[in-house]
Amino acid sequence: MNEDFLALLTIATIAAFVPLLVGLFRIKVAEVVLLLGAGILFGPEAIGWIQVDESIELLSELGLGLLFFLAGLELEARMVRGIGGRLAAAGWLSSLVIASAAALLLTLGGAVQDTLGVAIALTSTALGTLLPILRDKGELGTPFGRLFMGAGAWGELGPIIAISVLLGTKSSFVALLSLVGFGLVALILATLPARLAGDRVRAILERGHHTSSQTALRFTMLLLIALLALAGTFGLDVVLGAFVAGIIVRRFAPPSEESPLQMKVEAIGFGFLIPLFFVVSGANLDIISIIENPGRLAVFFVLLLVARGLPQFFLYRSVLPDPRERARFSLLVATGLPIIVAVTALEVETGVMDPRNAAALVGAGALSVLVFPLVGNWLVRGRAAVEPTDHDRAENTA
Repeated sequence: MNEDFLALLTIATIAAFVPLLVGLFRIKVAEVVLLLGAGILFGPEAIGWIQVDESIELLSELGLGLLFFLAGLELEARMVRGIGGRLAAAGWLSSLVIASAAALLLTLGGAVQDTLGVAIALTSTALGTLLPILRDKGELGTPFGRLFMGAGAWGELGPIIAISVLLGTKSSFVALLSLVGFGLVALILATLPARLAGDRVRAILERGHHTSSQTALRFTMLLLIALLALAGTFGLDVVLGAFVAGIIVRRFAPPSEESPLQMKVEAIGFGFLIPLFFVVSGANLDIISIIENPGRLAVFFVLLLVARGLPQFFLYRSVLPDPRERARFSLLVATGLPIIVAVTALEVETGVMDPRNAAALVGAGALSVLVFPLVGNWLVRGRAAVEPTDHDRAENTA
């Protein structure tokens, strides 16, 4: 118990001081990178103040769940429809083809053993990690922001489904049936609030925002945990349950970022559990193997850009004609970390992936979070966010 509290104290200290240091010293690095770095520094392979046991791991899983829940909560149906949705789908499928070819070549060369796991990891986009950055820059409501949300949704949901179907312990057919079963139960849960919530229930939920009952928040957490458990019961990755829970709540919550429910969920997530997830991810990282063989990390870092970023640069020519803006878009889409952490953790746990490759993949993802947004912002520095036009609105609702 004392070790658990020492680990929690260390994690809470890191989570509190990282944004303070970023603000005071104007550090041009995403907080998530510093959280990962602090996890490595204070983890078992360095200072040793953070020892990850089952209780810390459970809190970390909840943090991962909230990260994907918030990503689903931000997603609007219009962002995955119309030309933006078609381009996002084509972009992810193109990435999957390129990543599969690259992973197969690495397998034939004896560098990796887990072709599917590596390929899926290379197709991810860190939508949840990048959302706060875009929100702080006021870009979520712009054409650029909506296009990125669509591409990011495919970069999270596509790998999640691929993980569930292809990387589980079940056969692909049984996994697909499990996915369908999970989808049916989630659909039922999505329709229940509209059928059961009358005026009195809505009034109770609304009053709860301003009392100690916090009814809406409690039901939101109930839905999140229920879908996490449901995904686990069906043998699917828990991040799928979290993402779907966010989409369900989005249907019934006010669309404003300032809605009381969203603000409270973000406070729970970004206030403690999500930074805890990133710190623990750093503590779990096999940093020794990265130091011994940095070339492995470099290869995966380049492949993230080639497999995930390069197709977007060519596919989005018509909607992002400015090459610098399109290059920034491609770099953001190629930024990946949470899905990479989820894929590698699952594959190492089942003994399929070499821990050294897992560490290199997570390291490449962390490096992408550090480098790609910085380079992308440098490409368009000095430009104001473009406001959506009537043509953009009509095109995105088509």
